[in-house]
Formats: sequence, structure tokens, C-alpha cells
Amino acid sequence: MAAACTRPQEGFRGYAFIANQEGGAVAAVDLGALAVARHIPLEGAPTEVTAAAQRPSVYALTPDNGSVHEIQIDNLRLARKLSVASQAITMALAVGEGTLYVLARDPRALVAVALDSFKPSWNLPLPDEPVGMALSPDGKTAAISSAKAVHLVDLEARRLSAPLGQGDYGPVQFLTDAKTLVAGNRGDRLISAYSVAAQRLITHLPIAVRPDQFCFSRDGGQLFVTGEGMDAVVVVYPFFTPQVGDTVLAGHAPGAMDVSEDLLFVASPLSGNVSILSIATRKVIAVVAVGSDPGFIRVTANDQYALVLNRKSGDVAILSVPAIAQKRNRYKTAALLTVIPVGSRPVSAVVRAV
Repeated sequence: MAAACTRPQEGFRGYAFIANQEGGAVAAVDLGALAVARHIPLEGAPTEVTAAAQRPSVYALTPDNGSVHEIQIDNLRLARKLSVASQAITMALAVGEGTLYVLARDPRALVAVALDSFKPSWNLPLPDEPVGMALSPDGKTAAISSAKAVHLVDLEARRLSAPLGQGDYGPVQFLTDAKTLVAGNRGDRLISAYSVAAQRLITHLPIAVRPDQFCFSRDGGQLFVTGEGMDAVVVVYPFFTPQVGDTVLAGHAPGAMDVSEDLLFVASPLSGNVSILSIATRKVIAVVAVGSDPGFIRVTANDQYALVLNRKSGDVAILSVPAIAQKRNRYKTAALLTVIPVGSRPVSAVVRAV
């Protein structure tokens, strides 16, 4: 029994696929061995990766040449490449995983890529240069933001709505019930909530920071916001009558975020730290030094690891989520399991179990 209690936890059975922007490659990190299994070179500078759950594929976007690259999980090799535009911004996988939506800058359009044929199936021209995109949980609607407005897209009818609001918009995200859209108005430092069905404003919420980054708790009941203006995370309760809850001090110039079931991880690029907050109490329970210029965080679905990408030092710091949850003393270093060099300027990661 004693041996069973002290047996180390098994490694995660799967890979982290990490986009190295300046390295022009995706690094596949074996999370069981905690080592790079393969570097997969691409034509272009990848800035985003996403993984299908039902398909054996990972997709990488190289915005500078407007291309999508399909990587096979079984052999960790590039399978197909498709150019959808001269320049792109971001992408999102449809709920049913039959379509990949690419938000293009040149020409300004939303492009739907059929993944079976790996060819564009349709595109919808956009009136302004887009900034961000989100898909609703029911798969029926997309939201597209720009520096001028925010629009909804009926994906079945392939129709763009009139502007829901005007302003300098950044991140957009649907609530879990798909009935409400929240949008970050960066120019006015507002969180705006819109009714999807009625296509009208519900409320504007003034906040203390510029809404640059969004992160939802796992149950969708809390929205965490970071951005320029304050060394803090703003907590918004988005359901019913949306309202601002707390503004919590967390690190220096906090940026990228991700969550486990109980914890919020917040990167501070300037100080090279990650602050960990209890979602229940909204208090900082640990601060961990991770590397140089941490700019992206991904927590594995089983809450075993938090992966922190360090853009300047070109590595990924692996944090033990259970070790953090068990510690009560701040600034403990036991949570940092290892640091793995992965390439030049890692900026995005996705985890795929195998």
C-alpha cells in the first residue's frame, strides 16, 4: 500500500504541438517522455495550431502566406498544405470537425475549408479588416471583430449581420449557451454583451484594463480579462445580467491566461513569471519563474500539466498542476518540472492525447 501511495504519476499519453513562429516549424513534444519527438518544418511562420478530436490531424496557420498546414498525428509529418488567401489572421475548427474556418486579411474574408477534400468550400467577403473570430458552441454562428465594429455570421446561410456595435473591438467569445456574445471594446475599455438571437446590445461594462485577452473558467461562469492599463485580472460574471466582479492584482503587465478546473494561470512576460490564482477565492496562491517572455499558456485536459511558452528563450516550461494545488506557500519552485527547448519564438500550442 505504501508503494502504491508513493508511485509517481504516469506521464500524459499524447503530444503538445508547438508553433515556432521564427523557426518556421511545429515542434511535437512527447508529454510522456517530456522531450521533443520531432520538428516539422513548414513553408511560412506559424502563429497558431489547433487539433481535431475525431480526426488524426493537427492544423497550423501561417498568416504571412495565408496557408493552412495539416499534420498527421500518427507519423508526425506534414500531410497537406492549402493556400486560402494572401494573408490570414486566425482559424477555428467547426463543432463537427468537417470544416476549418480561416479569417483572412487579404482579401478580407471568412473562408470555409472542407477538411475531407482540403479545399475551400465557400468564402464570405468582409467590409473591414478583421481582428478576431469566435464560433458559437452550437456551431451555427460566428462572430467577427474589427477596429470598427463587430458582426455575426449565420454560417448556414453564409450571411453577415449588420454591425452589433461600433468601436475598436478585439477578442470576442460566445457564452456556453450560445445565446450571448461578449466582445472586448479596446478603444473604450468596455466589455459589451450582445443577444445573438435579437442581435442587440444587452449591456456595456466599463473595466479597469484594455480588454486584450479573454479566458473563461471551465464551467463558463467567469470571464477573466487582461490587458494594458493595470497589473490585474478583471473578473466578469457574464450570465443573467452581466456584471464586473473583482479586479485582482496578478503579476506585472499580465497577459496570456489558461485555466484548470480550480486554478487560473496568468503569464507576466516582462518579469518571466506565471501567477496562479484560486478561481474559488480569486487569490494568488503561487508565483513561478518560468523563463524569458512567457506569452502563451495551455493546460492539459486532465489538469496534469500547464505548458508555458517562452517566446524569447525559445522553450516550454512544464508545470505540475497537482503540485501547485497542493502547495500553500507562495514562490515554490517544486511546481516547475522541466524546461524543454522547442525552437525559435514559440507562440501557440495545442495538446492532443493519443
